[in-house]
Amino acid sequence: MKTISNKKDLSYPVQYVKGIGPRRAQALAEQGVETVHDLLYYFPFDYIDLSKVEKIGNLERFADSDKWITTIGTVRSLDLIGRFPRQRFVITLGDETGIIKLIFFQSVNFFKKAFTEGELLAASGKITSFNDSPQMVHPSIDRLSDDEGTAAEPVGFLHTKGIVPKYGSSASLKDVNLNVKGFRRIIHSALNEYLDLIPEILPPDVLLSHRFLPIKDAIQNIHFPQSEEKLNEARKRLKFDEFFALQLMLAIHRTHVKVDSPGIAFEIKSNLARKTVDSLPFKLTKAQQRVVKEITADMASQRPMSRLLQGDVGSGKTIVSLLAMLVSVDNGYQAAFMAPTEILAEQHFRTLQSLLKDSSVNIQLLIGGQRSRLRKDTLEFIEQGKANIIVGTHALIQQGVKFSNLGLVIIDEQHRFGVAQRVSLRQKGIESQNGIRHPDILIMTATPIPRTLSLTVYGDLDVSVIDEMPASRRQIKTLMRTESEMATVYSFVHDQVKQGRQVYIVYPLVEESEKLDLKAATDSYERLKSELFTDLRVGLLHGKMKSALKDEVMQSFKEGEIDILVATTVVEVGIDVPNASVMIIEHVERYGLAQLHQLRGRVGRGTDQSYCLMIAPDWMKKNFKSKFNLPVIDGEADDRGKVVRRIETMLNTTDGFKIAEIDLELRGPGDFFGTRQSGMPLLRLANILIDHEILSLARTEAFRIVEDDPHLRKSEHQSVRNFFKERLNAKYKYLFGG
Repeated sequence: MKTISNKKDLSYPVQYVKGIGPRRAQALAEQGVETVHDLLYYFPFDYIDLSKVEKIGNLERFADSDKWITTIGTVRSLDLIGRFPRQRFVITLGDETGIIKLIFFQSVNFFKKAFTEGELLAASGKITSFNDSPQMVHPSIDRLSDDEGTAAEPVGFLHTKGIVPKYGSSASLKDVNLNVKGFRRIIHSALNEYLDLIPEILPPDVLLSHRFLPIKDAIQNIHFPQSEEKLNEARKRLKFDEFFALQLMLAIHRTHVKVDSPGIAFEIKSNLARKTVDSLPFKLTKAQQRVVKEITADMASQRPMSRLLQGDVGSGKTIVSLLAMLVSVDNGYQAAFMAPTEILAEQHFRTLQSLLKDSSVNIQLLIGGQRSRLRKDTLEFIEQGKANIIVGTHALIQQGVKFSNLGLVIIDEQHRFGVAQRVSLRQKGIESQNGIRHPDILIMTATPIPRTLSLTVYGDLDVSVIDEMPASRRQIKTLMRTESEMATVYSFVHDQVKQGRQVYIVYPLVEESEKLDLKAATDSYERLKSELFTDLRVGLLHGKMKSALKDEVMQSFKEGEIDILVATTVVEVGIDVPNASVMIIEHVERYGLAQLHQLRGRVGRGTDQSYCLMIAPDWMKKNFKSKFNLPVIDGEADDRGKVVRRIETMLNTTDGFKIAEIDLELRGPGDFFGTRQSGMPLLRLANILIDHEILSLARTEAFRIVEDDPHLRKSEHQSVRNFFKERLNAKYKYLFGG
């Protein structure tokens, strides 16, 4: 821990900032605020404009309006009125134009000791009228000295004058009296003490050409703005900084891969790939053919491939990735296929085994849940080079996994993996006489990514898009049904199964929760099996089942031995059963839009007409256009307007890119991937939905600087270099090359 002698340091523990102490520091740490730097960058989430101070005599005209008003006066009297529990404390505040009552119904014992007659106070709040006299109920108050009341410098007006910041305060922070006013005090103190230590990170030419505020002015004005104009300038500067940090990381990483990293130049003519294509029961679409050419052209280069493959659900990404892996195998190299979960890794393993059943390609599965003996054998096969294609989870990048000659890495469902994990995979290079040669990396996603988000998170990658569906894919009919219509839904299920089809019924939970009034997969499975579908074969699949049992259930469903598969969202991606033509999604209001689209994509893989039935609460039938809040469920209230928008989107389109744009709009960029990208700089102010011009500007500048000076060695880039090494993830320091 740092000592007090290191006080003039932005990495100094926040505990020792004036007004904080150990208990508050512990509560702040829960919000990610551990150092002075963290505190100065804990920005307000909103502001109240109290830039005008009104005379008390003018306040009556604001009565019962919604405006926040600030006034200044001297305490004329302090009165405790009534008896407990209906006591109220009244401060009579006056100036030369009149008087106003300040009313407090809570904490009266505190207030009767807090003030004295003759004090000068600034009060801010909404004006109400009682007995034709103006009053404020529970106003915000600042105690002012006589000179503060007339001074131009608003030091004494932290809460009641100018543009006043509002800070987020969690329950734990409030427990240590760090509410909005408490935050203003400690931020103000920290700015006085440490503002001069904040280094300027932008090169002089960037500051000058875009007329950005210097960093110290920006930080001062984001917390305590001198004016609305200065606040806007501060926001623009700090948003640019956030995007610049992110784009700088991507630019340096891309340059490192494309310029500094030796790769493998593959011979792209592959007998294995040709035989596999010829054996397929279908023809590759033109989009698949185009993407294969883009990927193999990258593989032929001496520089490592870094490519993102986007393709909607069912567009045929798996076969494209297999052809790339076969090129690697034909060249004598291994290929690794990494999936985010064990159940998906197992699914891909079986799919590849089926596609290559007539070849000599050795495919191995490496996941955490394997028996120790099997895992030991698999690791030996990988290290000895006997394994040609290795399918696994993040276990592939853990210590103890040694590849013989890794040439290609496929990462499926990229939103579960961060940049740091991409770097870890690439660093598992191949020892040769010329040093390490880095494997090619192909990242796949079935979640189309809006362009702005792609620039933000995957700006270091080249992009290929499969924008054409196989001709055999029929349009899925998407319908909404409510809870009161379940009898007709179950009748429809019976009819479909009698026609030889199979059905998914998906639930958001595994077991009933006391807090959540939702149907659970296990309980519903028992009811469906014993009461509603006694004549049909019903199976259960969820993530808590042991791997062997999951395999058994999935295989039984795929082979037609199960008519109805009751499942949780483990079936969201990966399971491919062409005969399954009905997807029923229970409690549709509890799913995100991208998740709904993924679930719908599990059907429609055969030649029969497929259906997606979304089961919604009854209010959606009656009030489908309403915009009001759902009851609080497990501590979270979901906005009904957003629920309606998600359902309307699913009913109106199957275009994954349109769905992704709306999903991004509804959820916001911070939640789009479900989990924060590992190693990605945090966006506190910037929003890619509305700040795309600043994003574009930051990207241009970051890539220009790195192209001109890849390792940031020029004197004018030292501030950028220091910022990168100190503030961004330590895992990327190696990118500078020393």
